[in-house]
Amino acid sequence: MSMVTTTRISNCAVLTLDHAPVNGLGLALRIALTEAFEAACADAEISAIVLTGAGRMFSAGADITEFGTPKSMTAPSLPDIINIIERAEKPVVAAVHGNALGGGLELALGCAYRVVAKGTNLGLPEVSLGIIPGAGGTQRLPRVIGAAPALDMIVTGKPIKAEKGLALGLVDELAEGDLVAAAVEFCGRLPAGEAALRPTRARGDKMSEARGNESLFADYRKSMARRARGLEAPYAAVECVEASLGEDFDAGLSFERETFKKLVVSTQSEALRHAFFVERASTKIDGLAKDTAKQDIRRAAVIGCGTMGGGIAMNFANAGIPVTVLEAEDSALQKGLDIIRGNYAASVAKGRIAQDKMDGCMALIQGVTDYAELGEPDMVIEAIFEKMAVKKEVFAKLDAVCPPDTILATNTSTLDVNEIAAATSRPEKVIGTHFFSPANIMRLQENVRGAKTSDETIASTMALAKKLGKVGVLVGVCDGFVGNRMLYAYSRQANFLLEEGALPQQIDKAIFDFGFPMGPFAMGDLAGLDVGWLVRQARAATRPSNLRYSPIADRICEMGRYGQKTSAGWYNYEKGSRVPIPDAEIEKLIIGVSDELGYQRRSIDEAEIVQRCMYPLINEGAKILSEGIAQRPGDIDTVWIYGYGFPRQRGGPMFYADTVGLKEVYDVMSALYDQHGEWLKPAPLLAELAAAGKGFGDM
Repeated sequence: MSMVTTTRISNCAVLTLDHAPVNGLGLALRIALTEAFEAACADAEISAIVLTGAGRMFSAGADITEFGTPKSMTAPSLPDIINIIERAEKPVVAAVHGNALGGGLELALGCAYRVVAKGTNLGLPEVSLGIIPGAGGTQRLPRVIGAAPALDMIVTGKPIKAEKGLALGLVDELAEGDLVAAAVEFCGRLPAGEAALRPTRARGDKMSEARGNESLFADYRKSMARRARGLEAPYAAVECVEASLGEDFDAGLSFERETFKKLVVSTQSEALRHAFFVERASTKIDGLAKDTAKQDIRRAAVIGCGTMGGGIAMNFANAGIPVTVLEAEDSALQKGLDIIRGNYAASVAKGRIAQDKMDGCMALIQGVTDYAELGEPDMVIEAIFEKMAVKKEVFAKLDAVCPPDTILATNTSTLDVNEIAAATSRPEKVIGTHFFSPANIMRLQENVRGAKTSDETIASTMALAKKLGKVGVLVGVCDGFVGNRMLYAYSRQANFLLEEGALPQQIDKAIFDFGFPMGPFAMGDLAGLDVGWLVRQARAATRPSNLRYSPIADRICEMGRYGQKTSAGWYNYEKGSRVPIPDAEIEKLIIGVSDELGYQRRSIDEAEIVQRCMYPLINEGAKILSEGIAQRPGDIDTVWIYGYGFPRQRGGPMFYADTVGLKEVYDVMSALYDQHGEWLKPAPLLAELAAAGKGFGDM
C-alpha cells in the first residue's frame, strides 16, 4: 500500500499522507509524495491539489531516526519536495489537522494556502533537538507572518493553535466538520489561472516592518540570553531569520541549509536527540508485558500537607483527580491548604491559568485530620518526614484503613522501600513515588520498585506518571535510589573542594557555566539544608570509618542556617529575594575547617571543579548500572535531566561521559582515587568499558 493515496473530488486531486502513526516524512514517504504530486500536476483534468494527512494529524515532521544516515541524504529531500510544490502551476492547498510540526509545517508553508481544523497545533520545534528548521521554515514563515512573530515560534520552538495562526496570517481559513471537503470548497473559490498561484517565496508584504527595524535582532538576542544559555540552535535560528530579510530567497534557503547541516552533526544536537529518545524509552520496563493490567487511579490521597504533600496533591487536582490530604493537626492542614491556594492564585495572577481552573482544582482537594476519613482511594502517597519509624507507623495505619486493592506509595527520597512495605500485609501494592521539589512543577517521578512490588502496581504507577504530566522512570531500591545516590557523590566532592581551597561561589559558578541552572550550594539553600543534615545524622552510626565526609555543612546547620527558608545558609538572602549573597562568616568557617584538617589551601580552577564534581557522578552511575538499580544508561540521563537540571544539551551524565571518552573519565578517577582514597575508586564497569574502548551507549 502506498504511503500517499490520491483521490479525486470534483476537479481537485486530494493527496493523503498515510504513514502511521504521525505521517513522519521519511524517505519512503518522500518518494511516494513526489510521485503522487507530479502525477497530479501532469493530469490535465486537475485544476487544484489538496494535501492532507490520514489518521490523527497532518504530519509531525521529519523522521529523526534518519538523521546522520544515508537515507537523510537520499533524494528527494524534504526541501526538494517543498520547492516542487511551491513552483507548481496549479494552486496547492494544505488541509491541516491535529499537528503540523517541524517538517510538517514546512510542508504546509510550501503550499499556497492553508485550511486548518480548529485546535490544530502548528509549530517548528526543531531547536529542542539542537537544530533549526532545515526545509525552508526560517525563510518562509517570516514571509507569511512577519519576522518578529516568526522569531518567537522558531526560537522558542513552542507551537501555536490554529486560531492564533489565523490571526497571524499563517492560516487562511479555519475549518469545522469535514476538513477535506472544506479545503476542496476553498479551492472552488480561488480565481482561475495564475491569479490563484501564491508562491510563498514571492511574498514580501510582511517583511517591510522588520527591514525597517534595525534593532529587532539585536534586541531579540538580548531578550533570549537567559533561556538560551549554552544553546547553539536558538542563536543559529535568529541568524537564519535575519537572513530571510535579503531579497534573494534562494540565498536565504542555502544559508539555512548549511546551518542545519552543521548543527545536525554537532555534539549538542546528538545530545538533545539522545535526551528525546531516552525519555520515551524510559516507559519500557524490562520483563513487564505490554498487556499488564493497570489499575485506574480515579481517587487519591496524600499523607502530609507540607511542601511536598501539597505539591503532590496539586498534581492530582491538575489532572482532574479528586485528592484527600491528611494532616495530624488542623492548624498544619489549614496552613498547607492556604499554601496550595496561594500557589494557584500566583499562577492566576501571572496569567498561567484562569480563575475557573484554580477554582476547579481547589474543589478537588479535600483536607482531613483522621485516617478514617480517607475514604476509598485507589492510591495513597505518603509525604511525611524522612524517618523510617514514622513512615512504617503510617503505612501500618494505611494498611488497616484502606481497601485491599489500594496502592500504597511512599515519597521517600532515600529510605528502603522494602522495609516500609514490610510494615503492611500487601507488599505487592507498595511502591516508591519520589517526586521532586517543587512537586507541582518538577517533571521527574522516580518510581521505586520494591522486591515484592507487583507488575500491576508498577504498570499502574508508570501510567499515573504520564497522566500527571510527569516523566516516570522506574528504578530499584538502594540508598538514595538513582538520583540522590549520585547526588551524594557529586555534592560530597564539592564539599571536599571547599576544604582544599575553593569557595561556594566559585564552585557554583563553575557548575552554572557547565550548564546547570544552579550549583550545589545554591541548590542546597533552595531545597533546605536541614533535610540533608537529618539524613547525615541518621547515617552516622553505620558510616564506615574509612569513608569520611566534610563537617562544613553540618556546622552551618548547627548555626541555624538552613538556606533560603531562614534567609541564610551557604549564602545570605535579603528579605523577599532568592539571590545568593556570599558571606564572609561562611568563608571564615570554611578556612577554619581547612586549618583543622591540615589542608594548605590552594587555587582550584573551573576545569578541575567540573571534573571533580561530574566524574564521580558518572562513576556512581556506572555502579548503579552494574547493580541493576537502573535498567539502562538512558534512564539515568533522564533522571538527572528532569530531576536535577543536568544540562539537556549535554545529554545527561552518562551520555556526557561518552562524549568525553570513558578512558579519560577512568584515568582521572584513578588519579583521584590514588590521591583521595576510597570514595573515588573507579567502578568496575567504568574500568571494563574504558579498557574495551567502549561507552555507556554501547551497552
